[in-house]
Amino acid sequence: MQHRAHHSSVHFRKIAAASVTLCTLLALTACSSSDESDQAADKSPVTAESETPTASADPRETAKKEAIAAYDAYWQAMEKLYADPSGKSGRLSQYAASAALANAQNDAKLAHGRGNVLVGDVAITEPTVTKADTNGKIPNVILSSCLDISKWETVDAKTKKPVDLPDNRLLKYLIVSAVEKYPEGWRVTRDEPQGKSC
Repeated sequence: MQHRAHHSSVHFRKIAAASVTLCTLLALTACSSSDESDQAADKSPVTAESETPTASADPRETAKKEAIAAYDAYWQAMEKLYADPSGKSGRLSQYAASAALANAQNDAKLAHGRGNVLVGDVAITEPTVTKADTNGKIPNVILSSCLDISKWETVDAKTKKPVDLPDNRLLKYLIVSAVEKYPEGWRVTRDEPQGKSC
């Protein structure tokens, strides 16, 4: 009986040891396969991420998007400039240069000199890139847009009462703009109303 009991306990220990070994092997296999799949999972997004920008980073498309964003920011700065009688708001020089900057500053100064400010919003609709040159010394984009100034009102700076303006003036008109990439970023350098309604 003792022998059988001893044999049973030895047999049990062998099975237990084999089970532990088997479990250990299974655990290691599971770990290594999960590690490998984790590594594969870790690698695939990195590869996908590094390939995606290269595939989609078309310099012309990037230039178009950045130029349109800069043009939008330019008009937001214009709203602030014209609304401030001191002419110090808006930081227009961050978004405009050359003729566009000089003309805007002069026109705002003229309006303020008459005791007027412009309040409200300018809406830019249908901004379309008609030309994009990313290979030149100064990358540039030509934009054609419909400028809606119907909600941009000229008022007396003190009384805030609307100023009388000609009834036949264009409130929505076509405007062609040049946007150039400077070392500091994109700047509107030319902004020319075309005298056509849109």
